[in-house]
Amino acid sequence: MTTGADTVSPAATGARGFGRTFWTLNTIEMWERLAYYNLRVMAPIYIMQADDPGGLHLSSADKGTIYAWWAAFQSLLPIVTGGFADRFGYKRTLGFSVITMMVGYLMMAFFRDTPGVDNFTTFFVSIMVLATGTAFFKPSIQGSLAHSLPKEKSSVGWGIFYWVVNVGAFVGHFLPGALLLTPHTVESWRNLFLASAAFSSLNIGLLFFLTDTPTGADQTEPILTTLKRTFTNIWEIRLLAWMLIMSGFWLMMYQLWDLQPNFIADWVDSSGMAATLATLPAPLAGMLTEQTPRGPMVPQQVMLSLNALFIIMGVIPMSWVTRHMRTLEAMLIGMMMATAGVLVAGLTQSAWILVAGILCFSIGEMTTGPKKSEYLGLIAPPGKKGLYLGYVNIPVGVGVYLGSKIAGYVYGEFGEKAVLALKFMKEKALVPMFDPTAPEAAAFKSVLERTLHIARSDALKTLMEVTGKDATAATQMLWDTYQPQYAVWLPFAAVGVVSATGLWIFGRMAKKWSDMNA
Repeated sequence: MTTGADTVSPAATGARGFGRTFWTLNTIEMWERLAYYNLRVMAPIYIMQADDPGGLHLSSADKGTIYAWWAAFQSLLPIVTGGFADRFGYKRTLGFSVITMMVGYLMMAFFRDTPGVDNFTTFFVSIMVLATGTAFFKPSIQGSLAHSLPKEKSSVGWGIFYWVVNVGAFVGHFLPGALLLTPHTVESWRNLFLASAAFSSLNIGLLFFLTDTPTGADQTEPILTTLKRTFTNIWEIRLLAWMLIMSGFWLMMYQLWDLQPNFIADWVDSSGMAATLATLPAPLAGMLTEQTPRGPMVPQQVMLSLNALFIIMGVIPMSWVTRHMRTLEAMLIGMMMATAGVLVAGLTQSAWILVAGILCFSIGEMTTGPKKSEYLGLIAPPGKKGLYLGYVNIPVGVGVYLGSKIAGYVYGEFGEKAVLALKFMKEKALVPMFDPTAPEAAAFKSVLERTLHIARSDALKTLMEVTGKDATAATQMLWDTYQPQYAVWLPFAAVGVVSATGLWIFGRMAKKWSDMNA
């Protein structure tokens, strides 16, 4: 086991164990996360929300496919890029990654409605370019950070890093309120993507001030040898078992960010919270509320920003509290808290109960998230920190890939309000039925739309017309009839329970292994 302490000079670490390199890396991470979350928090709405006027109006299954491959590229590619970061140097790899991410954001801004190419394809390719850049960014910045932290500062150092991540995420949640017009237009969506490209560009300047951190790896090693070493080291049964357990956790966890935005926009009633926030000064109230067909509501990105805010407030104290705990024990506690948070947040229409669930979930995240990187950083052999911290993204990739596919199907069939509105009208025979194979039906995307000759984007409006109910009453009728919360969230919570049980077993066994007992 290596601590990395032997690679850190007093000049690099400073009197308190953190120096200029550490803080420069954290600043680079903050700008990258600010750009990323400015996009990520709104991407579910842009991709598939039926009632967003400037969005792409793709299906839940399309969104699931995009998110699955986004996760695969972003999280599984570091299996290779982590070894490359060790081989070519962290600073050089960071420069390549920042430029690649900027290109991805610019493609999103300008490639929409390209003649001869559907919007699914152009957005998918843009996301893959962004994900490739992120895949080079993660192991290079985390590997550099791991080498700059002595063991006695490891827990707090990774906690600070996770705190910075969430500062970027928190601010990123509020940027769309300033960049997107209401109602959202195609032009304002373009401004959102351009802003992410601009934030990414700031890191190019910061790289000139970054002192490269020695990787400890042989930087004359041939590329094919680097690839061979990458794939040879991963076939360690205990490491694979840990990654399998963590894959289940991330499968569940990412749905708070990737599925919950659509769930909140469709189902959660935040009118009471919006009324409270409306008493604030006008500019602030305007940022925290929005007008919807159901009246004033708190935007989903503002609700979910509380996740980042709670972590900003608690992750460093939590890192201090858990500094003497075994990383596996802290991660187990975090898994159990996050699973409880998913249930509390997912099984309600109440905005206030949702907040309680987000708090519970956030405690679990701040206990588990930093520890996953710390764990692999501590058990990594000398010269392989970038490689091992590339491995840390494998569970994220596997989990989010499977979770996105599951969510795409489950939400598209049992959770999306527009789809359930179409089902309700068909089951109750409230509108005429048509032959879905008729030529005129080809203008509609799904079988259900073709049967009713009603597009998803018009589903709720049509339901309101034929039932005489307003948007709030129609939403409640669909909630009471189909109870989407159970079909959507119980499967993910079950995965969380299985993962926590697996980590408990792994932790007990790891006490017998000196090289894995961290």
